[in-house]
Amino acid sequence: MNIKIDRELLLKPLGNVSGIVEKRHALPILSNLLLESNQGTLKFTATDLEMQISTHIKTELSDDFQITVSAKKLFDITRALPNDSKIDIQIEENKVVVKAKKSRFNLQTLPPQDYPVMKKDENDTVELQIPQKDFKALLKQVDFSMAQQDIRYYLNGLLIEVKENNINIVGTDGHRLSFTSLALKVPTQASQVIVPRKTIVELVKLLKDTDDPLEISFSGNQVHFKFNDIDMITKIIDGKFPDYSRVIPEGHINSFNINRTLLLDSMLRASILSNDKYRGIRMVVEENNLKLVSNNSEQEQAEEELEIDYKGEKIDIGFNVTYLIDVLTNIQSDQLNIAFKDSASSCLVTIPNDEKYKYVVMPMRI
Repeated sequence: MNIKIDRELLLKPLGNVSGIVEKRHALPILSNLLLESNQGTLKFTATDLEMQISTHIKTELSDDFQITVSAKKLFDITRALPNDSKIDIQIEENKVVVKAKKSRFNLQTLPPQDYPVMKKDENDTVELQIPQKDFKALLKQVDFSMAQQDIRYYLNGLLIEVKENNINIVGTDGHRLSFTSLALKVPTQASQVIVPRKTIVELVKLLKDTDDPLEISFSGNQVHFKFNDIDMITKIIDGKFPDYSRVIPEGHINSFNINRTLLLDSMLRASILSNDKYRGIRMVVEENNLKLVSNNSEQEQAEEELEIDYKGEKIDIGFNVTYLIDVLTNIQSDQLNIAFKDSASSCLVTIPNDEKYKYVVMPMRI
């Protein structure tokens, strides 16, 4: 069995699916891709048992077959070949031979019948459609707030919630919380799932900045994402996400608007001399003035001052500067509103005239 294919045609699907493959896994077959040819369509599937990505391309193959081959090796070989290469893939009983010009590679295979394909649950309870660029923008507004390997496993992902004809996405690591929302054009049944971090990372990578549709369906313990030529199935995190509505404060009257880029640049400069371990920064807010102060264990200090339109009470409050830099980097609005209750309460970051985005960060003692 021979497959003759242009390098560029093979590289894209390999790149789309191989990102989820674990380099070392207790089950060796999970380091492999499942390649299937059926009626002129070549399908690529990768899984880590928690999520699965499939994609396909059209070919001139007339024969049907199934094989599994190392995802990383096949991708690395294809990527390393010259741009204009015509790749010849020969499929034999226990190996795959990849040839291009004067290059030749012999790869081992494993039995395709042993490949643990995840089946999509056909009993969809909620289905919705949203432009890819809109969903990608929502994810990028909140994904930096997800926890990483937290013992509270339900924080290692994002809450995706359909409620009152809005899709809400929430991320928190217990120290800060991001909330964003988008109105749905078609009324949809209420639902709530926690999608794992790894799935979110892949979605941000694979979704396009276009109006092309993304179809999302919730069913049982799965979420299914379908877009372009990609099918993604992911298990959801079984746990109870914190009640975010209790975390988002209301009525913070000590507030001011500020240019996002101006504040970000000042934060980045001030953070240079912050403590490497605690990353603390003081925000001193008083009439028409914002001062940022950082110190470290070498008795060094940085100060930044910015003019602001502020007439409220004096606020002197400390934060982890990384949490503030994260939100300033990931939100694209030119102006932000920053609001406080007092010097001991959380800070609320919003976008002026936009009720759909909220970022809450807890203070730290400095």
